[in-house]
Amino acid sequence: MRTHVIIIGNEKGGSGKSTTVMHLAVSLLRQGLRVTVVDLDARQGTISRYFENRQLHMKKHSLDLPIPELLTLRAEDGGGDAEGIEELLAGVFEDASNNADVIIADTPGSDTPMSRLAHSFADTLITPMNDSFIDLDVLAKIDPGTMTIKNPSHYAELVWQQRMIRAKRGRKAADWIVMRNRMGHTDSINKREIERLLADLAKRIGFRTVAGFSERVIFRELFHQGLTLMDVAEVSGESALSMSHIAARQEVRALVEAINLS
Repeated sequence: MRTHVIIIGNEKGGSGKSTTVMHLAVSLLRQGLRVTVVDLDARQGTISRYFENRQLHMKKHSLDLPIPELLTLRAEDGGGDAEGIEELLAGVFEDASNNADVIIADTPGSDTPMSRLAHSFADTLITPMNDSFIDLDVLAKIDPGTMTIKNPSHYAELVWQQRMIRAKRGRKAADWIVMRNRMGHTDSINKREIERLLADLAKRIGFRTVAGFSERVIFRELFHQGLTLMDVAEVSGESALSMSHIAARQEVRALVEAINLS
């Protein structure tokens, strides 16, 4: 399998990007794949802290858990200009591909040159979003009177522009996945409306949707230990898994399956 680049992108913070990165990385490692994680959000550094927490927890409890290689990049590493950043990213991804089957990059929750250009290297682009009209605004502007799509958002335009750059390199279009987090288990008018609008928008700008992670406290609690749901059984034993753990772990497995790396 050629090295597969997964970019986790969304211009809105709090959508679950870093949680998605870590759970994907550990899941793929446990499937026997070599994984490199690239932190492009050095200012916030959430994924880097996740790694630090994991290493500290492993050392404290004498655990031997799978951990991906971590690379941290800053815009100034590429000189700060678009051409330098693109060259930097190309070099880093090429070098990482020598030791990785999958590269997963965590991007900032804002429009930066580093984040923008990273999208052009995506074989798979995953955009986590909370299932709300506030988060839907990242993808499209909605007419509140008619509840129809007025036009794609700046982020959707960004993805389109980076797809054009990717096409100029002779690469096929990225598989764009919009990951619907915190959908809840009960039906509601808002949930149905968002589903309808996403289906319409998907046809217009070319993405597919998958069910993401539900609102589960366990995802937030594991961050401070640097653990994922894929580690709980090994660290605490199968008996420590509640029904909530098992359901959440299945959500992670479903996402990995939806990416379809084979």
